[in-house]
Amino acid sequence: MTLKGYQNLQEEIRYLKYVERPQIIEAIAAARALGDLSENAEYHAAKDRQGFVEAKILDLEEKISRAEVIDSSKIKSESIKFGATIELEDRDVENVSKFQIVGSDEADIKSGLLPITSPLARALIGKKEGDSIEVKTPNGLKYYEIVRVSYI
Repeated sequence: MTLKGYQNLQEEIRYLKYVERPQIIEAIAAARALGDLSENAEYHAAKDRQGFVEAKILDLEEKISRAEVIDSSKIKSESIKFGATIELEDRDVENVSKFQIVGSDEADIKSGLLPITSPLARALIGKKEGDSIEVKTPNGLKYYEIVRVSYI
């Protein structure tokens, strides 16, 4: 996982523990004050939310505990590796896109964060600026040229 992805997970855990958790505790206490818990929708909704948040915290803590954090800004390489930021030209439409190869847990294609497990990322690993690649997609073969490789 990249350093930024690791920091994002830590921030999410902090938010869940120190913002969400106290809000849920207040909601449960307020719902209890309403009386009979067996027919109290607010109470059951708050307890359900509490279960969801606690499960999410455990999941994130487990991911962090087994994460191998890589600071891509310290990588010095001409070839593409995990953490690389790549500018690719789609040869079919002559459009340049920018992606960073990241771990699956931090992937977000809309933000340009390409999971290492994707066919495109796998095709890019080991290549250099100026190289061309072809990637099999559901719509057929796509052809790309690597315009720029950097480690930010």
